[in-house]
Amino acid sequence: MLSDKRFSNYSLSSISKDLLSGLIVGVIAIPLGMAFAIASGVKPEYGIVSTIVGGILISLLGGSKFQIGGPTGAFIPILFGIVMTYGYENLLIAGFLAGIMLLLMGIFKIGSLIKYIPRPVTIGFTSGIAVTIFSGQMASFLGLVGIQKHEELISNLLEIFTHFHSTNLYSVLTAVVCLLIIALSPRLAPKVPGPLLGLIVSTLVATWFYPGQVETIGSAYGAIPNSLPHIHLPNVSIEMILTLLKPAFVIAMLGGIESLLSAVVADGMTNTRHNSNKELIGQGIANMVTPLFGGIPVTGAIARTATNIKSGAVSPLSGIIHGVVVLLVLLFFSPFASYIPLASMAPILMVVAWNMSERKVFAHILKTRSTDSIVLVVTFLLTVFVNLTTAVEIGLILAAILFTKRMSDLVTTAKALPNLHHKHAKVENHVVTDTHDCPQISIYNVEGPLFFGAAQTFEFSIMDTIHYRPCILLLRMSRVPLMDTTGEANLASIVSHFSKNGIVIISGINEQPKNVLIRTGLYDKIGHKHFFEHTGEAIEFALKQVDKNKCLGCRHFAFRECTKLSKVESTEGKVLQPTTF
Repeated sequence: MLSDKRFSNYSLSSISKDLLSGLIVGVIAIPLGMAFAIASGVKPEYGIVSTIVGGILISLLGGSKFQIGGPTGAFIPILFGIVMTYGYENLLIAGFLAGIMLLLMGIFKIGSLIKYIPRPVTIGFTSGIAVTIFSGQMASFLGLVGIQKHEELISNLLEIFTHFHSTNLYSVLTAVVCLLIIALSPRLAPKVPGPLLGLIVSTLVATWFYPGQVETIGSAYGAIPNSLPHIHLPNVSIEMILTLLKPAFVIAMLGGIESLLSAVVADGMTNTRHNSNKELIGQGIANMVTPLFGGIPVTGAIARTATNIKSGAVSPLSGIIHGVVVLLVLLFFSPFASYIPLASMAPILMVVAWNMSERKVFAHILKTRSTDSIVLVVTFLLTVFVNLTTAVEIGLILAAILFTKRMSDLVTTAKALPNLHHKHAKVENHVVTDTHDCPQISIYNVEGPLFFGAAQTFEFSIMDTIHYRPCILLLRMSRVPLMDTTGEANLASIVSHFSKNGIVIISGINEQPKNVLIRTGLYDKIGHKHFFEHTGEAIEFALKQVDKNKCLGCRHFAFRECTKLSKVESTEGKVLQPTTF
């Protein structure tokens, strides 16, 4: 472990800092681990197990120096949906499959690709998850009885409305006490974790002043065992694996995004740099091992990672210590957890939901009133009213479609001619008019990427604006940064059309489009002597090819009396000499 670069320059004096930060984060992680497990539809001890096993492995094997791993709020909707649909045992299988996917992502070095997921998509589903978490805790906050939990928000809200008459005022009081403590603790006791202090105070209030009046962890889930569960291998079948691949992939993607985002936040706070692929490998192994102990999926936790750094952490040892602290609490203090009211857990998760809602960024993107706003709102609404899996899929597809549309709008194809009134006779679009054109040489300025979303527009623009067949078609392509095979196919169609009675010449083509044409053979079909680095050279070549007998003279002005085309500026400022027929 000490050979790890993350432990470079480590000294004995650093141990005390890691011990302190590990202790603080470990204490914070205990109530969160239980709360996330309960909200996910499983027993609270599974959240504690996940915090211990997953937290230690992520710190030990990951690629970030300060990452704190464990169960997080982002997983709640997808995990709850899996438990409701397939059951707890199959949640373990889905978590294991997600671990394999994360491991493969790291091995094949595709961790850097996750950063290309559009921000409106991540903000949309993160805000949607926050709404889902917050609304899901209202029943516990109010102490409602007879509630049936559903995946859909509307169904859950209807349950709350239907059973609102069963509101338990003692539960409301307990939850309010916990919420007030969490809100006031940064000012009254800044060194004590607010969630832990709120949990302890509200539990003591409920136990001393109105015992037996509110539902507790013990009454709802039984006593929490004071040891780690034995390794258990769930029953696996090919059919179930195939069924769970889709939700497992969502867990993997969500875990990968959140862990790498947390690592980036840590880098910004400490001026360090994480290894994204190694981080995914660590996340993968942690998610493969944690289900064997009955734990739920884990990932990097942004809030706990930030707390770890602010508490003075020096190395990944603090994350390992945080897991050990939670283990010691499980071994020696787990019987006391049975007294914790469920109403005390609700405000903890509500605060987590509020903090993760990205409300400021959400409002900022909305104000742009752009296609990003559309992606944001659609992803958010699908997360809230349908499910996270559908939201991510539709959000990514919509973002890709709208991005393609924006890129296609950047492609312009305009007819141009040398401006003889300009000092260097620059080739400009506005020179061409109905009475100012050349019937033998057609020049087009092509700008933007020629890819599948814009290639057909490029072809139609040329075909629709030429109502005759010139003997020479000159395409100026210095502002075409890239071309795909669809763009090449449309260019090939243009070449095929004009090559029957004339020639196509190209100037200023960039390296990437040129390589595409070479690989597809279109470069040879056009002919290497028809490619020019500068427009001036291409025009000089074109003037030598035209049929002087077909020149229509003054009526079409542009190339009449070619001695007037005295100067044509190249892209490098080279001035060609006068050209005559």
